[in-house]
Amino acid sequence: MTQLNSSTLQPRQVSLVKRMLVGAGIGLLLISPFLLSDGEPNPEWGKLWMIKPLIIVPLAGAMGGLCNYFIVHFHDQVGLNKTIAIILSVMVFIIGLWLGTVLGLDGTMWN
Repeated sequence: MTQLNSSTLQPRQVSLVKRMLVGAGIGLLLISPFLLSDGEPNPEWGKLWMIKPLIIVPLAGAMGGLCNYFIVHFHDQVGLNKTIAIILSVMVFIIGLWLGTVLGLDGTMWN
């Protein structure tokens, strides 16, 4: 009888985690110029106003990476051509990242 090592990740899980980390990194790179370019923040926003966009936008990017993974890897089961699946997954990623940016900056920079 062989023992299974539960600490090792399957190749699909590694690909999923990698896509989510890349999506979160893209979200962080997208929101950073907005936050760093703001000279003097509005005093009504509070001291820690940057935390909300720094959490929400990378999280939206990670979810976009998750959607990208599922659409691209399971396109055969849905019946999509691979090119169409890639274009669809990029569109879903961009829309999700845009919505995350709006939600993250709502109430601070975009009032």
